[in-house]
Amino acid sequence: MRAATTLTGFHFTVTALVGWISNATGYSVSKHVPLWELVWFSLVANTSITGMNLSLMLNSVGFYQISKLSMIPVVCLMEWVLNSKHYTTKVISAVVVVAAGVGICTVTDVEVNAKGFICACVAVFCTSLQQITIGSFQKKYNIGSFELLSKTAPIQAISLIILGPFVDYYLNGRSLLNYPFSGGATFFILLSCSLAVFCNMSQYLCIGRFSATSFQVLGHMKTVCVLILGWILFDSALTVKNILGMLLAVMGMVVYSWAMEAEKKVAAPVPRIKSEMLDGEDVPLKARVSGVPAVDLEDGEMKS
Repeated sequence: MRAATTLTGFHFTVTALVGWISNATGYSVSKHVPLWELVWFSLVANTSITGMNLSLMLNSVGFYQISKLSMIPVVCLMEWVLNSKHYTTKVISAVVVVAAGVGICTVTDVEVNAKGFICACVAVFCTSLQQITIGSFQKKYNIGSFELLSKTAPIQAISLIILGPFVDYYLNGRSLLNYPFSGGATFFILLSCSLAVFCNMSQYLCIGRFSATSFQVLGHMKTVCVLILGWILFDSALTVKNILGMLLAVMGMVVYSWAMEAEKKVAAPVPRIKSEMLDGEDVPLKARVSGVPAVDLEDGEMKS
């Protein structure tokens, strides 16, 4: 694609339009988020997009894949530094297995230069910071995923549409004005913009519901699906190395899910019986099953 950055601006334009319609019809409620924080977030997000495009242009595909894999440990480190989040040994082991599996099935030739390395570092840092900030904003301002996306999308759309053509011209030396906007090209641009709305929503929803680390782990499942669909639909080559790497990645994702569930159970508060509680403290209520009477934990009498 000769205008990837500008196309991303189109994607956020349609996303902003959907958000505006949602707010206007009362489907979603707009909550206040300081403008300077939205601008700061959009700057980081746009730098992430530009850095990724530059990294792909200046480096080999193999090093580009390695830089994407490095986002997992970077996100974990940044969440530990910024949010004081700690990970169990099981979670860390699962993340390492996922990264190793995806690396085995995707990384081939590795070529890097000084400019490409700097662009990759900027892209990895900004992408990781963007994803962590999404979750932080949702908790800080008690705002839903779609409502936050509706606020950030217009700023990103305007800035990317203004700066995108210049960035794309630098990347490939072609002007957007010379692009042949045929009927077929316009149709697929509109289709990609429509799909981008769901893609953007899924990112915000996943990070808001789980975490930036979980989003990174689940995101690498996309790489596995691309390889499988390429083999099924386009008869792409699938070697033993690819298969082993995919199996290892899937196994790591399963272990990661199991480790996260175990971590949630350990962190969940354990209800205490009435005799162990302080005076004046209420007895915790368990979820009641319809038609089943509650039992007093102290004397065993049935309560209606």
